[in-house]
Amino acid sequence: MFYDANCRNRLTMKTVFPNLRILLYLCLHTKKSSLRSRNKKTTLCVFFTLRSSVVFLCTTLCVVFLIRIFLCVAAVSVLFLVVVHTNSLNNDAKVNRADSIVLGRDVLARNRILNPIVVPEEVKPVRVEIAPKPNDAIVLPPPERPAAPVAGNPNNNLDFEDDNTNAKKANGAEADADTIGGGNGAKDVDIYAKSVETVTSKDPEESNKGVVAGPDDTDAVKRDQIREMLRFSWQGYKNYSWGANELRPVSKGIHSQNIFGGSKMAATIVDGADSLYIMGLTKEYEEARDFIRDKFDIKLADGSLSVFETTIRFIGGLLTLYAMTGDEFYKTKAVGIADVLMPAFNTTTGIAKSLVDPVRGTASNYPWAQGGSSVLAEFGSLHLEFAYLSHITGDRKYLDKVKTIRDVLDKAEKPRGLYPNYINPSTGKFTAEHVSLGAMGDSFYEYLIKSYILTNKTDSQALKMHVGASEAIQANMLFTSKSGLKYLAELRNLNTPEHKMGHLACFVPGMFALESVNEANSTRKATLLQLAEDLANTCHESYIRTKTHIGPEMFYFNDYDDATSKRGENGYVLRPEVLEGFFYLWRLTGNQKYKDWIWDAVLAIEKYCKAPAGYSGIRDVNSDKPNQDDVQQSFFLAETLKYAYLAFDDEAWPLDKYVFNTEAHPFPIWQPDPVTGL
Repeated sequence: MFYDANCRNRLTMKTVFPNLRILLYLCLHTKKSSLRSRNKKTTLCVFFTLRSSVVFLCTTLCVVFLIRIFLCVAAVSVLFLVVVHTNSLNNDAKVNRADSIVLGRDVLARNRILNPIVVPEEVKPVRVEIAPKPNDAIVLPPPERPAAPVAGNPNNNLDFEDDNTNAKKANGAEADADTIGGGNGAKDVDIYAKSVETVTSKDPEESNKGVVAGPDDTDAVKRDQIREMLRFSWQGYKNYSWGANELRPVSKGIHSQNIFGGSKMAATIVDGADSLYIMGLTKEYEEARDFIRDKFDIKLADGSLSVFETTIRFIGGLLTLYAMTGDEFYKTKAVGIADVLMPAFNTTTGIAKSLVDPVRGTASNYPWAQGGSSVLAEFGSLHLEFAYLSHITGDRKYLDKVKTIRDVLDKAEKPRGLYPNYINPSTGKFTAEHVSLGAMGDSFYEYLIKSYILTNKTDSQALKMHVGASEAIQANMLFTSKSGLKYLAELRNLNTPEHKMGHLACFVPGMFALESVNEANSTRKATLLQLAEDLANTCHESYIRTKTHIGPEMFYFNDYDDATSKRGENGYVLRPEVLEGFFYLWRLTGNQKYKDWIWDAVLAIEKYCKAPAGYSGIRDVNSDKPNQDDVQQSFFLAETLKYAYLAFDDEAWPLDKYVFNTEAHPFPIWQPDPVTGL
């Protein structure tokens, strides 16, 4: 405690220094006798004031000195941590790097930060039971295998009216009638045991070398190795993220997105279960089935649900599982989810909003979507699931909701016959002239032609709208690059094309191929099929022009280069669309090159995307040592691997008997009742 000369007031920085000056003056200019004559109290106050001032100054200097030391230590510590972390990342990247050189679907969705990489533990081969056990309750048998097409005529299988349309030569592989969803029975088990040895190894770096099958291997071997990729993805999810939405396969943790309504919605289980079934992974399928039956509940959602994503992943997955097995609980849970989404349709026009809050029972749109508009690709991609749900339940309300949306769009004024990406759900009018077959628009067009096929070609409104949109797309959005590549540009407004094409838009070859086989006019049929093949070739070029032979999120066309990407848009998040387009063209033309292209992509994914506990997206497809984004998307299991697998099991789940939704969940084609429409 410091006091002034009167020993009453506390001293501060403002009072210490003036008092010192006074004391020094007195000491230098006052005579000794005069100083001795002062009373004792004054002398003592002078003494204590000097002492207090010196202590105060020393304390202040010490504090300043300590603060400077602390800041220096903190700076050195931060620098040390940065250096250690950087070295750790570099060392771990070496662990995950594949040694062998193998070449041959935000996001709206779908921006992550790479977490520290964990060195994988030893991967142990697991022998999978391919044949179902005696107690397996599998209701739906494997689909029929039609006879092979006539040699030399790849187009003889382009008419859905013929039961033999989708078959092709099995490349020496025997029929897969022994498995729950395809496979080669006992023969597959022997081949599979060999394939596991090529994928796994005691050396962690060796274990990431991946699939090593060459172009001369049979379809059965390639099926088995794709099946092993699915098993590896599932096992990592089960070990490190069970019950959560998605897996972080590098850091071995949980990943989720805000589109799922919470972190405990088990998106990977519901989305990927039918792939497990189709590929004959009986044990893994039973794990998924038991979880869905006993633990999955839409009431666990405690955040906003994306109406679109919930419909295509959850309702779509459950409906397919019901169609495959006949287990009633799948249908019951699909109904429960659909009922939770009903508030989205409570708009003036019936156009659904994008988000539903399941706790409050309210709906909303994204604030960034043109002032709160609804998004075409979302509200326009609900038809297959809701129509099929009404068909199997006999309840019209689900079909009526999506039929209302279809009617509004059919009557809407469409600029140049095109459907812009945003619409006001209150007025039913488009709010912008941005048109895209990539994000925001894509699956709306896909669902028009598929709705026609799903109803056994009775949905004439869907066909009319699809043909009109197809003609408008070809007239306004189709361009040819200087090197001859066909591509579909985006239209920011109707008069300003952006000469780029997204990975998402590479579903279009499959869409045009499906349109071609349902076209009666032979000239138009051939034109559509050629367009599908031309666009598939462009998507293939986007793959083979990168160092990884994996295509980027977006690729551009200009006066000096084609199908090249830009920084920030050159990642790959395990999307399926390119493989999807190749799958349809293989099934519908029988051209071997599409299977070869799929296998090339599978090899590249295995090499660059395999992580310690699953498969991860990569941040730069143009790097031969790309960083992984540490996310295993649920659609990798549901779509990417499924399309790849079915390309080598091409007689299973034929396209004249099943329609795949935009998440690759197959629904059986049905004949609606002429009276009820169900």
